[in-house]
Amino acid sequence: MTAPNRNALWGQALVDELVAAGVDAVVVSPGSRSTPLTMAAARRDDLRVFSQLDERSAAYFALGRARRTGRVTPLICTSGTAAANYHPAVMEASEARVPLLALTADRPPELRDSGANQTADQEKLYGDAVRFYKDLPEPAPNDRALRSLRTTVSRAVATAEGADPGPVHLNVPFKKPLEPTRVPGDVPADLDPVAESGRDGPYVDVTPGSPEPGDDELRALANALATADRGLIVAGPADPPGLDAESVTALSHATGFPILADPLSGVRHGGHTRVAPVIGAYDAYLSASVAGESGTGPEWTDPDVVLRLGASPTSKNLRKYLAATGADQFQVDPAGRWREAEFAATDLVVAEPSRLCARLSRLVGGGGDDATWRAQWEAADRVARAVHAREADALPDSSDPAPFHEGDALRAVADALPDPATLFVSNSMPVRDLDRFVGPTTTSVTALGNRGVSGIDGIVSSALGAGSATTDDLTLVVGDLALYHDANGLLALDRCGVDATVVLINNDGGGIFHALPIESFEPEFTESFKTPHGIAFEPLAELHGLQYARIDARPETTGDGERKGDADAIAAEIEAACARARDADGSHLIEVQTDAESSHRTRERLAAAVDEAVHGDGSD
Repeated sequence: MTAPNRNALWGQALVDELVAAGVDAVVVSPGSRSTPLTMAAARRDDLRVFSQLDERSAAYFALGRARRTGRVTPLICTSGTAAANYHPAVMEASEARVPLLALTADRPPELRDSGANQTADQEKLYGDAVRFYKDLPEPAPNDRALRSLRTTVSRAVATAEGADPGPVHLNVPFKKPLEPTRVPGDVPADLDPVAESGRDGPYVDVTPGSPEPGDDELRALANALATADRGLIVAGPADPPGLDAESVTALSHATGFPILADPLSGVRHGGHTRVAPVIGAYDAYLSASVAGESGTGPEWTDPDVVLRLGASPTSKNLRKYLAATGADQFQVDPAGRWREAEFAATDLVVAEPSRLCARLSRLVGGGGDDATWRAQWEAADRVARAVHAREADALPDSSDPAPFHEGDALRAVADALPDPATLFVSNSMPVRDLDRFVGPTTTSVTALGNRGVSGIDGIVSSALGAGSATTDDLTLVVGDLALYHDANGLLALDRCGVDATVVLINNDGGGIFHALPIESFEPEFTESFKTPHGIAFEPLAELHGLQYARIDARPETTGDGERKGDADAIAAEIEAACARARDADGSHLIEVQTDAESSHRTRERLAAAVDEAVHGDGSD
């Protein structure tokens, strides 16, 4: 290796171990104290280096890439507030179980707590959010120190990608000189070659594993599913690298259980939906009040057993319904942690969910002969989709079709997606509209979102990070406040070589608050919650080189009170704009201007229509 000084030796050894552990990319932000790490990464031909100027955007970019791949993309930054800017993404990675490795450069110990420039307390900076933390020793050119470093890096990557994946933090102090300038005598010539240059492969080869129930426990679970009269498989947002849809489908076939698939589960879209009872519109017709329903309308029956995979579902209505049914709920979690905030689950199964489904499907066999149970869910889904599409006679008053709303924009975007495609959706209303209004399709769509702590920051960067890890067409659906929060992230389009179609749902403020009781309190609602901003986004597109299109979907009336344009026409315009962007070179920003209040009133009207159609008394 013959490094010019101990810092360069340390940086090279650390980066060597990252590559040996399977890392193929890092995200670097410029800074002086991190020079030994940055130089070591930049000089590796087998390592892709993404340069991000803003550390907060950098961290979300790495998170998005890891969310798409299931493999860690390490972060490198300088000391001080640079490291603090990683914190929001670290929180998201922890709760969403996304592999993340933060390599934060630091001043040497003697400069801490001394008033030295750009020096802060970086010890355990991210608290309990990380799976593993270590303050590395200062670079030391001796065999034992190098072996320790290589061991720590191997362990760090393995922990980040382990059975309970998440963020890991290594704090890396350096003294000057930080550049790879030669310091005579700084690196001994007689270092152990293995300590200096590593082994053939990782210095410590970690064999991953995941917990599985024993044969007796597995048979007991299989018996509980096989003897149930009515069961459901609920697939929540998946942990990277995702659920195996074929294994979930196999269990559905063996049991006869419908699959209620969250849009971020990886199960709602794909070829398996041709043969599997995948249900997607449940948010429109479920609630706590539906459980045990026995009115004069169509009979509705509830499950007596539920197998829950992945994180807590996006749909609050589904969560409340499951709790109210009183069904036995088997929550499957590979880390053995609790992810069910209604506290209604009866059993915690510590197992890798895809493997568990495959094993159970071979044991249950021959169950699921209640066609009426499956038909109930498929019929309810068909009715909800018909109402959402304003099909003839689907609405109680078909002479007055419901106007365009933001959920129509999500349906239009989904209809325009190529096969395959990666779709990233923002928090707040976009992910909820995706959940309710975009049903199962046979298209191979990887739908992603940041549902760990569900913030609206870092959405753009996360999407572009995901896009950097695939050749799929990338579409991002984002709200105006989320785009404003992470406008810096658009710089990655050029710096990191990512193309994207960005569909901006611009309702001029915090539209989701229209769904909350605070809406009735004025002027506080408008001034402190909705917070209209009036930002023009076309200049932002021009700044970052995106081709721009605007679609005005706000309700307007002519002089005689007639509405201009209808939902189908506006949706067709959005779909056509997405198709043009898909077929053209470069990145595109399609701004869809909407009215938040009007959209919420339309959602309410459609919800009432679905409830009437699915659970009403059927009278004229």
